[in-house]
Amino acid sequence: MNTRRLVVTGRTAQGKSVVASDSEVEPIEVALLPGNGFHQLWGDDSPPSVPTDGSPPPHPQYFPPAGGYRFLFFTLGPESIALPEDLDIVATLEEMELKLPGLAGVMEPEQPGMHTTDTVDLDLVISGEVWLELDDRIEVHLKAGDSVVQNGTRHSWHNRTNEPCVIFVTLLGARRSD
Repeated sequence: MNTRRLVVTGRTAQGKSVVASDSEVEPIEVALLPGNGFHQLWGDDSPPSVPTDGSPPPHPQYFPPAGGYRFLFFTLGPESIALPEDLDIVATLEEMELKLPGLAGVMEPEQPGMHTTDTVDLDLVISGEVWLELDDRIEVHLKAGDSVVQNGTRHSWHNRTNEPCVIFVTLLGARRSD
């Protein structure tokens, strides 16, 4: 899986715009999700304020709290990639919690992949194809260039092709009212 370049701007004490950092972000991969990768680029647990010096704000959990946000790429591998038969589920769940804190906790064990979060998700399919599944097995087929606004709804992603699907995601932390 490829790295992603992240350029961050900032402002000096004298008020000049500068490149605060220019780096490659490695994908986070976990054994429980073979073929998948997560490029966590930026985020904060509170609303942004500007200007800044470009230092990364803290964002320890995968999903933001109300008022926070995340900026990332998510690569969904084909469903044909199978889990190894000798997979240690406990160890892989621990690995997932270590590398992507809070992600495993929202997943439904009885229906793998289905999850609900207290976020508004702004999703844009960059490459490949994906099927978005909602309640009652409602599915929407999405291709490169298609976008979705998820409003805290229960959903799952399925890649039924032989090619990876890359999705750009912005997660906005929200308050659940129900």
